[in-house]
Amino acid sequence: MRVDGKKKTQRSMATGAKRRKAEGPSKSRLVEEEEEEEEEEGSDGQDSDSELESDSEEDEEEINEEVNIEFEAHTITDSDKNGIKKLLQQLFLKAPINTGDLTDILIQQNHIGSIIKQTEVTEESDDEDNDEVFGFISLLNLTERKGTECAEQIKELVLSQCEKNCEQNVVEQLDKLISDTTKPVGFLLSERFINVPPQIALPMHQQLQKEIVEAQRTNKPCGKCYFYLLISKTYTNKKNAKKRGSGTHQKVELMFSNAEEEFFYEQSVLKFSYSVEEESDSCLGGRWSFEDTPMKPLRTVMVIPADRMSAVMEKFKEYLSV
Repeated sequence: MRVDGKKKTQRSMATGAKRRKAEGPSKSRLVEEEEEEEEEEGSDGQDSDSELESDSEEDEEEINEEVNIEFEAHTITDSDKNGIKKLLQQLFLKAPINTGDLTDILIQQNHIGSIIKQTEVTEESDDEDNDEVFGFISLLNLTERKGTECAEQIKELVLSQCEKNCEQNVVEQLDKLISDTTKPVGFLLSERFINVPPQIALPMHQQLQKEIVEAQRTNKPCGKCYFYLLISKTYTNKKNAKKRGSGTHQKVELMFSNAEEEFFYEQSVLKFSYSVEEESDSCLGGRWSFEDTPMKPLRTVMVIPADRMSAVMEKFKEYLSV
């Protein structure tokens, strides 16, 4: 199996449990016996409950454990189908996108893209999930794939949401952009589990750019793209969220689930957000809150000119190098 852009990184997890233990002055055995005689009647149930509660409290220990997991990138294969579909679901939620069709295309054109798996574990390990797909990156050329079900559904999704959330001139701009067959648009997909660190995105994006250049040189699918279309998982404070945006003039503070996608946002020539609050009842979508502040889940659509990708990659290097 070909291994491209092999990159190992670590994920650390730490949990803490507050330890509670009642402390007080000791009693003499004589006093204890006298109190037992006075409280003997009707006190058995209370004593039992008290003992259970005390045992439970003493069992609570402060936990500060770090778990290191190493990842590496591999070529996409048929065995990754279910893992990729699961990750696509956390992006599209209940949107009418044929994720099975999309996954099949990504597997067919596996000269483009990579998946993240856990580095091979030792024989002593009892980890049965080391073959699970923790993330993937790929590209669907919407212009080349015109007429396929998933490509048409993706275009319909972004256009319909643009009509609901943007001014007419923004809708016309987006429609013209994705309809121009002389300037292909690549739909960039980069999904991973929420606790996989963003540092892993740097080598994966770098490898993808190399593969796109090679595909163009050899006339393979997903070659030259003039624009990249990206749908990013974002969140905003519910108190500050607006029901209707205004395209590029939106003034809503966004937080990105994939932190590095903020660099794409900075370089985009067209961008807007739409709410998925009524769809995000899946554990894959996540329920977010920061400092007890309720967050509104969004999807943010961005269009980035291909000639600005070098600037995005420089930002990646600056902030995500390990």
